[in-house]
Amino acid sequence: MDIRIGMKNVARELNIEIADDDATSVSADVEAALNGEQPVLWITDRNGKRTAVMVADMAYVELGSATGRPIGFGS
Repeated sequence: MDIRIGMKNVARELNIEIADDDATSVSADVEAALNGEQPVLWITDRNGKRTAVMVADMAYVELGSATGRPIGFGS
């Protein structure tokens, strides 16, 4: 599953790929962070690397499944 986090005053998004079975716990962590229960959101990716995101600087969060990009030309 992919997580895309938009940050305030930053043009690029933060993209993190997590294991599919972690989706529910990450979703609950994001909701708790946005409700003001914690100032920092910690997310662990598929390889075990941890990323800290300051909740006050987050503009939006998208949770969704990873999709491949189409190859070739469309008609």
